[in-house]
Amino acid sequence: MSILKRIQGTPSGNQNSSGTPSSQEQTPAQGARRVSAPNIPSAQDTYQDLKNRVQNKLISTLEPTTDPSKVAEVRRTIQELFEQILSQENIVLSRPERARMFEQIAAEILGFGPLQPLLEDETITEIMVNGAKNIYIERGGRLHRAPLTFESNAHVMRIIERIVAPLGRRIDESSPYVDARLPDGSRVNAVIQPISLVGPSLTIRKFSKKPITVEQLIQFGSITPEAVEFLKACVMSRLNIIVSGGTGSGKTTLLNILSGFIPSDERILTIENAAELQLRQEHVVTLESRPANIEGKGEITIRALVINALRMRPDRIVVGECRGDEALDMLQAMNTGHDGSMTTAHSNSPRDTLSRLETMSLMAGVELPIRAIREQLSAAVDLVVHQERMRDGTRKIVNITEVSGMEGDVITTTDLFIFEQAGYENGKIIGRLRPTGLRPRFMDKIEASGIHLPATIFGIGERRRY
Repeated sequence: MSILKRIQGTPSGNQNSSGTPSSQEQTPAQGARRVSAPNIPSAQDTYQDLKNRVQNKLISTLEPTTDPSKVAEVRRTIQELFEQILSQENIVLSRPERARMFEQIAAEILGFGPLQPLLEDETITEIMVNGAKNIYIERGGRLHRAPLTFESNAHVMRIIERIVAPLGRRIDESSPYVDARLPDGSRVNAVIQPISLVGPSLTIRKFSKKPITVEQLIQFGSITPEAVEFLKACVMSRLNIIVSGGTGSGKTTLLNILSGFIPSDERILTIENAAELQLRQEHVVTLESRPANIEGKGEITIRALVINALRMRPDRIVVGECRGDEALDMLQAMNTGHDGSMTTAHSNSPRDTLSRLETMSLMAGVELPIRAIREQLSAAVDLVVHQERMRDGTRKIVNITEVSGMEGDVITTTDLFIFEQAGYENGKIIGRLRPTGLRPRFMDKIEASGIHLPATIFGIGERRRY
């Protein structure tokens, strides 16, 4: 019989005629504590109290020199001490309760508490914590409420501290929000009071343990084989590419895949706020920005890293995301011999992407006329690949657009591929990324690289079908 059943059920043991326990009944030190009938706690409260007692004793018993990086060894130590504590205190648990309690305690000591099972579930793509009692997940592009909670806001704060501390970052009332990453590269954003009025808020954009491949994108219907062949040729021909889209549209995933087409004999520099890119080449230098310390000093911005990267002899510069004044330095890098550079930007369309890059360049504080910025922009950017998260939860590339040049004061663009929606059936969008039948002006640059694309890739001679 488990401890929960013994506590909640009628007290067992010999009783005298008055109904009071005899002296032979177990004392609290020998077995489970007796609770008087009017104050019988719920099963959940009893379980939680027992878990906390065992967990606190286990933490106090663990040797301070135990190395958390040796997960398997520490886990075995926790298992042994866990069994000893249960045995010493005469705590009787059923096998499922024992396994459940051990996993929760191990997650608190080695992992990220209640979030650990969600992080290990490969079907979950995003985790959102809105205070201690509200946890939501994204699965298949849809939001669901998770049947898990934290004990308190202080419990959420402990997990946030465990995430940011190894990265040398901090979060407190003077700096109530932070960007970070998990050991597997998953992106983390945390916001606490007084900024967050619902308690500590945590958002985790999970990275697949097995990076998504081109074949999977084609299988998901996010892109077509023809578009992949074209983009691969563009990367190998050292064209400058901007990947654009809204939040959660898959920009970083696509940037990872495009970066995989870079030849292995080139020196690549990646610059990010929180290192997320998973490049497979050998010659990769990863740079990460740094926020200011508690004294307001020591900040290293993306812009400073882009400027510094120009002195590091890069063949390619890959910026995780342009969101501010670093856009101007990125454009200058693209225009000064660092062809084949790539970045991402938030926007609603390819045209909006160019407008945002123009606005972000103005944020640099350099007194330049609008026309000069647009000329730099049109000369630097060759291609904009735009993604969207569709209403059915799927993520698709909806535009592949060439930046053609300037006509007067206006940057001209040409759509090479457009997503055409044919219908909406069974909650799914039916459609396909179609070529427009136009060849890009930079085809001579692709052919100069020794790559010859068939005319059918651009829809010349293709018969339309869904």
